[in-house]
This record gives sequence, C-alpha cells and structure tokens, in this order.
Amino acid sequence: MTQHTDLPSDLLPTIVRGYFAAHIVRDADTASSFFAEDAVIVDQDETFRDREETYAFLRDAGSEFEYTTEQIGAHRVDDTHWVVTVRLEGTFPGGVAELDYRFELRDGLIAGLVIANHPA
Repeated sequence: MTQHTDLPSDLLPTIVRGYFAAHIVRDADTASSFFAEDAVIVDQDETFRDREETYAFLRDAGSEFEYTTEQIGAHRVDDTHWVVTVRLEGTFPGGVAELDYRFELRDGLIAGLVIANHPA
C-alpha cells in the first residue's frame, strides 16, 4: 500500500487543486476549464486530444461506477510537473485502485495529464 506523503493538498499548484475539487464532484465543465485548449490526457494508454475529446473524457470517465477519491500522495517533479497519487474505492472491477495523476502545467493551465496505475 502507498504511504501518505508530507505534501498536503494546499501546497499543490492552484490549478491542480481546482481540477481535483471539480473532478471529485464530477463537474466536467469546471474541470475542463483548467485545461489548455491543446491539452492532452492519457488514461490507461488511451489518448484524448483537444477541447472536445478532453471534455468528453472528463464527463464520461468512470461515470458508470460509484467511487470515492482520496489523495494519498503528492510530489513536485519540477516547476511544471507534479504527481498526485489517489486511491479510488468503489463499484468498479477490483474495487480499489491507486492511480498517479501526472500533471504538466503551462501558462497557468494543465497542458497534459497522464493517469496510470501507481507502481506497487
């Protein structure tokens, strides 16, 4: 199991905190407002490009399941790259997942987001 880190949510960039606040309540309109027009999202090896595809992903991903999201880790890679580890628990196959959300920031927006299984 992943250990909690010492980096609390309030030390994450505002744009990352805003995205997660919207994401947790499944507000795709607000969540998508944090992304650059040319942003790219990669989720489990599936790629979504441009405003329309990224919005559809944010709206639809996981919508068939009930789940909770808890931040269990976070760290700064450099000024433009941040990783937030979350634990999902819910009605999806397996019931529990730990995922890394790898953010690339540019000009105050999210330019890229890669969502992948957290290494065990």
